[in-house]
Amino acid sequence: MEKLSGKEKKYLRGLAHALNPVVLIGRNGYTEQVEAQINEALTAHELIKIKFIDYIDDKKEIAAEIVEKLKCECCGSIGHTFIFFRRNEDPAKRKIEF
Repeated sequence: MEKLSGKEKKYLRGLAHALNPVVLIGRNGYTEQVEAQINEALTAHELIKIKFIDYIDDKKEIAAEIVEKLKCECCGSIGHTFIFFRRNEDPAKRKIEF
């Protein structure tokens, strides 16, 4: 995935403002099941929010791991909520255009 420009990230943060977190990272942390859930959400929605309920001290490291493993990009964070974006591979299924 090509890197997003600052302007594109700002646009995505604006779109994400009205979204609710689709994945919560709680007491079990970042597991394979959570990773699969995030992957499915990115495939379905392209733009998602993830909220950290536990593991608050490790949230930046976990966010970096999500970016690396799932080939997505972190567009920003507010408090304990992170915004991730991954463009759909199929141009016909893309929901967000720049």
